Amino acid sequence: MCELHSDHSILNPQKWQCVECRTTESLWACLKCSHVACGRYIEEHALRHFQQTQHPLAMEVHELHVFCYLCQDYVLNDNPEGDLKLLRSSLSAIEGQRSGRTLRSAALPEDARGRRSPQGQSQMLTALWHRRQALLARALRTWFHKSSRGQLKLMEKKQMEELEKKKEAARQRRQEMKRQLLEELASTPPRKSARLLSHVHGEGLIPRKFREVATASPTSRQVQSSRLKPFYSIRRQPLMTPGVTGLRNLGNTCYMNSILQVLSHLQKFRECFLTLDLCETEELLAKTVNGRARMAGRLANGAAAHEPGEPDKVGTPSSPAGLNGGSSISRSLELIQPKEPSSKHISLCHELHTLFRVMWSGKWALVSPFAMLHSVWSLIPAFRGYDQQDAQEFLCELLDKVQQELESEGSRRRILIPFSQRKLTKQVLKVVNTIFHGQLLSQVTCRTCNYKSNTVEPFWDLSLEFPERYHSLEKGLLPVPQAECLLTEMLAKFTETEALEGRIYACDQCNSKRRKSSPKPLVLSEAKKQLLIYRLPQVLRLHLKRFRWSERNHREKIGVHVLFEQVLNMEPYCCRDSLPSLATGTCVYDLSAVVMHHGKGFGSGHYTAYCYNTEGGFWVHCNDSNLNVCSVEEVCRTQAYILFYTRRAPQEKAGGAEKGLQAQVFAPQQR
Repeated sequence: MCELHSDHSILNPQKWQCVECRTTESLWACLKCSHVACGRYIEEHALRHFQQTQHPLAMEVHELHVFCYLCQDYVLNDNPEGDLKLLRSSLSAIEGQRSGRTLRSAALPEDARGRRSPQGQSQMLTALWHRRQALLARALRTWFHKSSRGQLKLMEKKQMEELEKKKEAARQRRQEMKRQLLEELASTPPRKSARLLSHVHGEGLIPRKFREVATASPTSRQVQSSRLKPFYSIRRQPLMTPGVTGLRNLGNTCYMNSILQVLSHLQKFRECFLTLDLCETEELLAKTVNGRARMAGRLANGAAAHEPGEPDKVGTPSSPAGLNGGSSISRSLELIQPKEPSSKHISLCHELHTLFRVMWSGKWALVSPFAMLHSVWSLIPAFRGYDQQDAQEFLCELLDKVQQELESEGSRRRILIPFSQRKLTKQVLKVVNTIFHGQLLSQVTCRTCNYKSNTVEPFWDLSLEFPERYHSLEKGLLPVPQAECLLTEMLAKFTETEALEGRIYACDQCNSKRRKSSPKPLVLSEAKKQLLIYRLPQVLRLHLKRFRWSERNHREKIGVHVLFEQVLNMEPYCCRDSLPSLATGTCVYDLSAVVMHHGKGFGSGHYTAYCYNTEGGFWVHCNDSNLNVCSVEEVCRTQAYILFYTRRAPQEKAGGAEKGLQAQVFAPQQR
């Protein structure tokens, strides 16, 4: 191994970035030259450098691993001179200096380094450097302030400070007006029809009981108008398509926002939660006057919500021509939420109900889901905090908690809950249990006697593996050109016949003549196993397993594009015995939503969702608070992580046909 030069890139942390793509992740420094590039799990620039220059040895600058491209293996030993050990010690010292912000001079002679203490020398040089920087900055500021440009900048700064003071005073006046208005609304005697004041757009979306318009007496209406006129000028607000409401990112909550957008765009799932009779939400929504809400209390999912075209918290106005924005910039209307929940009972069903009502009212362009996030943190502790989480894991945990909550609601305080409410809760629970629920047929065939053993298992989603050619990097093989992978290929891999290794299967047919009390061991034989779809769900969830475990014990992403279509026919993957009992067309699914992961690794990146809006008849790209219309071609070009397909025809009634199907499938077991 040759000795590295003193100006080698590996010895300078400022050069620890790929010379090609400028990334700082998985960096490998060539031990033959000064080249630094990214590894094969990023853009493979280090591997390309080896292929061009035949420099085989490279070191990872952070983990200090040494890899040989000729051997395709890590270098575990060292040479007799101990160069690798010395290099690792130098890099560790450089890393310590980098994290501790300590400066050392590399230009001192060797005898001076030996005479002076390294620690004292470093502290002295650091102090001297800071002193020089402070004096230089003071001189430059004095010179700049005396120049004409500096005087102009100083004047602009004073004007900006005065403008900020005026804005702050106006903001305080609006807050005081809002407080006075809420006090007057609170002192107004309640009316019987106050719960029905909130009229939402799109009557087909909300149950009939939510669409009735309250009739107030002319006297009370005139009184409210006279109270509102001093504070607000009432204008007709612009209409929006229901469902076109953004969700603010509250700190790495894009995984939650994308899943909530998808669930709200699944029509059956949304409608069953909108029918829930939650009195607390009705009372909060009753404070809406002429479509301009001043909501007090715990109106979900928002300490703040924004109307079309109004500025958000950071002062950036929404686009006047945007999908979820209007044509005029109006004042900020907030959904006021107390610091503490109004009820000690935290309910995910309540938060979903209220969030869906706000999102599909056609009034709000942006909602901050604070209450939903608080409920998730309280009921699902694994997602507490602001770390990036996996959208698939969050979806499974959320649906499990909602199901448990609905089941416990039916048995908790049964006497106090009205019969109609208990019946409605059972109906919602039935929809939640069946909308994603399907059944798999696990068929094991004995290779000795060809006897088939069938077992039906439930499933709520299908986790699809990538073909073997996309896992070649795990085994240290050279990469292959990654062409597009077909979704139908992954489904075929899921339902293909798998040979079980060795004689491990105890066949019932082969052991039928053996008595249970016999001391003879069971007859084991070879077998093969196959999974087929026995019963299709209403909404089919397909989870593409993009994240795999790498050699360094962390999860890497398979970034290949999966080609999927807008229409999916599941007939080739169903059990043949179940096909005659299904009506024509019930195996055909239409694409409803796609969850996409942006980035290269697990635990990082960003999530967005593509959802089909049935009311507007268009596709929407939901990127937290930003929503944009897109084409179905753009959706099909995305790097999908979770696919949602909705069954085209209604599910067939389970009755005599299903019983006959079970008799056909399990006929070989009945002896």
